[in-house]
Amino acid sequence: MYTIQNRQPDELIKEFGSPLYVYDGNKIEEQVLKMRNAFDGVSVKLKYACKALTNINILKLMRKNGVDIDVVSIEEIELALKAGYEPIQIQYTPSGVAFSEIEEALKLGIRLNVDSLNLLEEFGQKYGNAHPIAIRINPAIMAGGNIKISTGHADSKFGIPIQHIDKVLELVKSYDLRIVGLHQHNGSDFKDGSVIVKAMKKSFELAEQHFPNLEFIDMGSGFKVAYHDEDVITDINEIGKEVVSEFAAFEKRYGKKVQLWFEPGKYLVSESGTFLMTCNVVKHNPARNFVHVDSGLNHLIRPMMYDAFQEILNVSNTDTSKLETYDVVGYICETDTLGKDRTLPVVNPGDIIAMKNAGAYCFSMASNYNSRVRPAEVLIYNEKTHLIRERETFEDILRHQIEVDLS
Repeated sequence: MYTIQNRQPDELIKEFGSPLYVYDGNKIEEQVLKMRNAFDGVSVKLKYACKALTNINILKLMRKNGVDIDVVSIEEIELALKAGYEPIQIQYTPSGVAFSEIEEALKLGIRLNVDSLNLLEEFGQKYGNAHPIAIRINPAIMAGGNIKISTGHADSKFGIPIQHIDKVLELVKSYDLRIVGLHQHNGSDFKDGSVIVKAMKKSFELAEQHFPNLEFIDMGSGFKVAYHDEDVITDINEIGKEVVSEFAAFEKRYGKKVQLWFEPGKYLVSESGTFLMTCNVVKHNPARNFVHVDSGLNHLIRPMMYDAFQEILNVSNTDTSKLETYDVVGYICETDTLGKDRTLPVVNPGDIIAMKNAGAYCFSMASNYNSRVRPAEVLIYNEKTHLIRERETFEDILRHQIEVDLS
């Protein structure tokens, strides 16, 4: 029987309703420890890429475990501060935002990671060397499980192309900028973790040739987790050995200690999450069978957005002696196939359907499409169950709408 820290799905649905996001807080702590152990031997700092899952209780759990935070918007900065992070613990990596947002972040004392030449020049003109900054480099490396999550290739909008390093250096000199970090993030779902080493060496070259006063080199993340039993994942321990060796050699050449930063998001929270849904209708059509659940792309868009595979279970029926193949689909007025051709124990209306790996980029990308309310979130930590977000109501749908007199 499928349980989450000894809690059965039917109990959770009865207590909190359906559909429901459930997170295992102890699994998150296990993933943090795995990363720390893998890179033991160098000074590693983990910065949680909070866009993966921004519930404030998850942020507090990260902070409790000594994980700093990576943010991409002023709202995420505010969430991080609300969760108890100090400004020095927050690394802000915006992409094409208004300069007014940059100014607001700097007023709050947040460290800035610069991702364009325009921003670098505008920053230099206003602030000069008043604030230490990092530079986000685009190394022109294609990597990742899907083009939408590959961010370090030559056609990507992210980062300053490595071919423009001379222009970066001109601006650094012109405005006497204090560059304390070099940053890369080349995508997600790296099956071959060696891409991290390949990209890291590019940062080493830049550091040794042009940036003598670095405090850290930030390699983003991209480590792949398993979405099904046969899935190829990043061997974090194997890649850790190579990274530690290469980084130690770099420090020796560089002549000083430098921190190695990573920004794991999916790696820390994906496997902690389970999305529980209830079957509304089963259709046995001539061409295929359908399981219609009480959710859809409004609550979990990854299969539609990224062609992502996430394992689906019928947790109400574990009898594998009789199986059927279904498309598991949502109730949205769009094609919202959560799982295609899934072989499951026979599904009946009322059965609870669980989708695994629902901790990252699931609730955080949810919407009110079709004017549907978003589900509740539950955190189970040390075998205690906590409601950490109430289910929305129809009043929430109307909350910011203003009715006007159209007579």
